[in-house]
Amino acid sequence: MNKNLFAMLVCGAFAASACAQSAVTVYGSMDLGVVHESGGPAGGSWNLESGVQAGSRLGFKGSENLGNGLSAHFVIEGGIAGDTGGNRPTGLTFGRQTLVGLSGPFGAVKLGRQFNLVTNALNDVDPFGGGHEGAYSNVMFSDYRTSNGVYYTTPAINGVTANLTWAPGEVAGSSAAKREIGYAVEYTGGRVFAVLAHRSLNNLTDTNTHKVSFAGATYDFGPFKAALGYARNKDDAALDSRDIIVGASTTRGADTWMLSLIDHRDSSALRQDARQAAIGYTHALSKRTNLYSSYSRLRNDNGAPFTVGNAVESGSGTRGLALGMYHKF
Repeated sequence: MNKNLFAMLVCGAFAASACAQSAVTVYGSMDLGVVHESGGPAGGSWNLESGVQAGSRLGFKGSENLGNGLSAHFVIEGGIAGDTGGNRPTGLTFGRQTLVGLSGPFGAVKLGRQFNLVTNALNDVDPFGGGHEGAYSNVMFSDYRTSNGVYYTTPAINGVTANLTWAPGEVAGSSAAKREIGYAVEYTGGRVFAVLAHRSLNNLTDTNTHKVSFAGATYDFGPFKAALGYARNKDDAALDSRDIIVGASTTRGADTWMLSLIDHRDSSALRQDARQAAIGYTHALSKRTNLYSSYSRLRNDNGAPFTVGNAVESGSGTRGLALGMYHKF
């Protein structure tokens, strides 16, 4: 069954009149890989994991032309554990994205749940795109999404786009508890992409604020694309660290190679530093299907707790090898 017919059947099950007024697309992906992890206290293990390169998902999205340059749009997207049939990574039915928005000459406004701005920035700079056994989240910022969010994106001016996020904490009696504020500025021009992003999140009692900032860039040299990024992760208590990520990728026909090095420095009294080196490879069978392999190794200092994982799984050791297949529809 093609996805357009499937979309029509889904729409008919809910409300035929609503579907007649807008275009609805059913989309998704399935990613399953065999992963071997070792170097942990429990020894080595083999696993079949869902979402090594990118999280498996099923989504619905649509838009409606309102005239005068305005359009309304929505996204409903849930994660799938392809190995067991459950929900992943959040356990929520539609935990990846649920939003509705309006776009026009003024830019775009979205309401709901989606990736936060720091996650978007890291995914754009990381040669692994946030996935594979070399995922930056193994040692860097890994709080991916923001709920209850109001998001605004400006129109692009000379390649520059600005993004703002505000999310109320919805805690009775306090306008600051659990509140999130974020911003990002991006530049795209020729061979260059650059981004500066920041996220500030208050805790449940408004007694501590977690702040993470990231600045990064990529440059396409032609034969390969280079990446460089710097992150600072800090709160009002003990958390204080910085990360540097350096990487590169190259594509030749159907084959893509990726490489990244991450240096994590802990400025707290624990001094739990870490370093990660990763290499990955994908072979495209078509525009929608590829095979992949990736390997990553971590070194932890002073009892640092980091483990090698991927786009969805956090991992159980300091070495990880993955072989798998990714298909999107």
